[in-house]
Amino acid sequence: MQDFWNYLQHLIDPEKLLREGGFYVVVFVIFAETGLFFGFFLPGDYLLFLAGMFVATGKLDVNIYVLIAGLMAAAISGNFTGYWFGRKTGPVLYQRKDSFFFKKRFLKAAEAYYNKQGAFALIMGRFVPIVRTFAPIIAGVVKLDFRKFALYNVVGAVFWIASLTLLGYFLGKKFEKEINQYLLYIILGFIVITTLPVIIAFLRKRSVSNNED
Repeated sequence: MQDFWNYLQHLIDPEKLLREGGFYVVVFVIFAETGLFFGFFLPGDYLLFLAGMFVATGKLDVNIYVLIAGLMAAAISGNFTGYWFGRKTGPVLYQRKDSFFFKKRFLKAAEAYYNKQGAFALIMGRFVPIVRTFAPIIAGVVKLDFRKFALYNVVGAVFWIASLTLLGYFLGKKFEKEINQYLLYIILGFIVITTLPVIIAFLRKRSVSNNED
């Protein structure tokens, strides 16, 4: 339990995370969260924002264009990996037992979201934790036309990466001194904002289940 708490504290300290691993850590996190089923717990959204902000304030030694290009490549290749994984494994995933790195309920929740939203799940679903991990896998499971998937993948990646990274970059440029004082609040705010849709979806599903009972 202590090790798990220490890990959470490490995630809450993205400045340390970025300082120790830099550009390559962010790229790996984005690839894993968008392509590997065990990456659903990774903090993609606020790492994108903070990476942009750290570039602006000189805490991350990489050109902003290189950062964005690398992150887009990671997000696109991650989704292609998830799609391929879904096509290859298919129904086997639904028979897999729950573990720390895999929760069947997350897979089913992403499937329901995908069936309801369609292309929207692959584009705007990038902004929703868990959905951005499992949506490409679901697309592979249902064998979505590859050309359509490729289009949704690229559009979603460009929109997600560019919006959050550039938001952090321009805010970092404009409020370089002030923003450091509120960094912890920004991180906590992103955590709340990005987990809120998941919490709402869980509560709605639970409410429906209780009403049916």
